[in-house]
Amino acid sequence: MTSRMFTGFLVITALILGMTGLGTVEAAEGKKPVELLIYCGITMIRPMSEIAHRFEKIENVKITLAQGGSEDLYQSAKKSMLGDLYLPGEPAYRTKHMSEGLLGEYVTVGYNQLALLVRKGNPKKVRGDLRELLREDLLVIIGNAQSGSIGQATRKALEKLGIYQQVLEKAVFLAPDSRSLNLAMKQGEADLIVNWRATGFFSDNSAVLDVVDLPPKAAKPEALLLNLLTFSKQKPLVRRFMKYATSPEGQAIFRKYGFHDNTFLHHK
Repeated sequence: MTSRMFTGFLVITALILGMTGLGTVEAAEGKKPVELLIYCGITMIRPMSEIAHRFEKIENVKITLAQGGSEDLYQSAKKSMLGDLYLPGEPAYRTKHMSEGLLGEYVTVGYNQLALLVRKGNPKKVRGDLRELLREDLLVIIGNAQSGSIGQATRKALEKLGIYQQVLEKAVFLAPDSRSLNLAMKQGEADLIVNWRATGFFSDNSAVLDVVDLPPKAAKPEALLLNLLTFSKQKPLVRRFMKYATSPEGQAIFRKYGFHDNTFLHHK
């Protein structure tokens, strides 16, 4: 796979600054192919990397995927003013940052949904209820609302029940993103986490973790909005990528990795 993936705020920033000067002129002169930079939340990196890989072959371009927490990614894009697309883990990031003028048109590429994740076989008999996080016999880890979409979505869901502060005080620690949450579970640091449902179906997680679904009222599906960055210098190409991500082929890839596709709510 030629698509490149990077993680971490400092790495992302260094990568982006190193891309200065790439673009249509060099591509036209035959020096380097056109490059696209996509800021992608960690949870969606697998379907997006496969889509990027296929799109590279269709368009003969090079795509870099910068992965990390949704807020960290936005701040990297804002600081560098370089890049083409931004895919956070929930729509609140678009709402939060729209007034800054960096997020342009968007398409919905699928839906995230909260779930409880437990060790394989659910040995602690955890039920599909967020109040299980308050059980005294369970070690609990949740996401940090300041760094990633999973933490922000978890906070909203727990605040709705009026138990966020209680869970916060009970948690072993706060994880920065969805990957860190699953890693903590696999290392035996927790009995229960709240994470994006799709991550429980990834091949390296499904062998050791089980998904305990939550009712839709407690875990509202969150739209995955692929945003065109207004400072992109490759807008026609970027729009073709957006169209491909929402095509039947692109949507099949999202379903393959455990996400609801972009028609999910229409079928409810």
